[in-house]
Amino acid sequence: MNRILTIVACLCLIGCASKNVSQPVDRMTHDPEFTNTESILHVWSWNFNTIAENMKQISDAGYTMLQTSPVNACFSPEGGNISLFGKDGNWYHYYQPTDWTIGNNILGTEAEMQAMLDSAKKYDIRVLVDVLPNHTAFDIELVTDEFYEAVGGRDKMFHTTGLQGIRNYSDRAQCTLQGVGGLPDVNTENPLFQKYYMKFVNKLIKMGVRGFRYDTAKHIGVHSDPLDTLAGVTVNDFWDVATGRKEVLGVSLEIPYDSLFVYGEVLQGRNVPEEEYAGYFGQTASSYGHVLCRALENHTAKDLDLVSWHHRAAPEYLTTWVESHDTYCNAHESAGLTDTQIRMGWVLITARQNGTPLFYSRPMNSTRENYWGDNLLGARGNDEFFHPEVVAVNKFRKQMKGQVEDLQFSEDGEVIVVNRGDKGAAVINLALEKNPVDLSTMLPDGEYTDTVYGQTFKVENGVLKGTLNPETTYIIVKK
Repeated sequence: MNRILTIVACLCLIGCASKNVSQPVDRMTHDPEFTNTESILHVWSWNFNTIAENMKQISDAGYTMLQTSPVNACFSPEGGNISLFGKDGNWYHYYQPTDWTIGNNILGTEAEMQAMLDSAKKYDIRVLVDVLPNHTAFDIELVTDEFYEAVGGRDKMFHTTGLQGIRNYSDRAQCTLQGVGGLPDVNTENPLFQKYYMKFVNKLIKMGVRGFRYDTAKHIGVHSDPLDTLAGVTVNDFWDVATGRKEVLGVSLEIPYDSLFVYGEVLQGRNVPEEEYAGYFGQTASSYGHVLCRALENHTAKDLDLVSWHHRAAPEYLTTWVESHDTYCNAHESAGLTDTQIRMGWVLITARQNGTPLFYSRPMNSTRENYWGDNLLGARGNDEFFHPEVVAVNKFRKQMKGQVEDLQFSEDGEVIVVNRGDKGAAVINLALEKNPVDLSTMLPDGEYTDTVYGQTFKVENGVLKGTLNPETTYIIVKK
């Protein structure tokens, strides 16, 4: 089991009921011998039927998990939610919850989700769901009456300053008590809200969901953050409830927390209490992703640190990416990278010993001139998620269980070798021209054939030698 899941669960008896209570885990201390083996395919904006139809290919490509877009009821304008972006819909509509019920007109119905989960179980793929308890739809008139009633009324739904937008994201009071991007900020400390939300989570778990990605997680307060005392809040305990450490009004997490894969979108920045969040879940390695994108844009890692994870938490508890749906869709900061560049970055993070890499599936037929491609919500992404280089490194990752990493860089930073013990190596040429590889390896001396292109490499006196094609990756495994 992935160490990110290794959370001690204990059973405490409350009356006649047995409750699962998670205990704090040290996610700040790195175990140099531990290796992560899992990988996630972000089936961004694919609907449930599309995901199910492609489950075998996802499994054959070597992924162990998939992450869906939000499955909750959401803003659904009449005649909309057809396009990824434009007058006929927008991908971010499902990030505007109107209720915590399952199914929307982008991904599909609850029955279709169940069929998808049944397919995932057949292929031994764990399904993670993107959840966003932090806010509602922009138009609070669209939030259902049932949702308002469940939390004690409209005046109990939002933080006291929840309808004000954040002006200073480094101010933790604004960050956790006001609206991110202007979205109304939910009072996540309201026990009635917590109960209602946990019933939604538990239903997903009963259906077969085995993990969650928490959107805008750093905007939900931890114990050290300011309290909304005007709303009667005495403790920021949402994360205690959501991670099974605490029950609320007789409701608690359905299964032991250590059986779930949970990570939060805690984008790094000033005054973010990464250590406290690490007590609850894994976090996103957003700073590492930025550095990696710079190396890909420059076609060299020279003067860039691609060894450090640029995070205070231990790397085995980080979710890594070359790009996310936000970096692609919002400011388009990664959208200018070619599919080939994304692939090279994927090989690097997936060949490495730690982190759990997430592959974002770009839209079908997207180009650097047309980021939206076919511009269809619900459709499958492009073919990159099963490119031979991607499949090879996904499988390499599993094969290298227990093998520690050693990263080597050419003097000009254009060639990278990720050694994994004496069992294998991934080789990456970032440059736009051919390059020789002449770097140290732990592989025994001899001749090797890479698993993707059948290219021959030699190891002589502990040095890996061969010729690399432009912007190409190679996977070498000792037989």
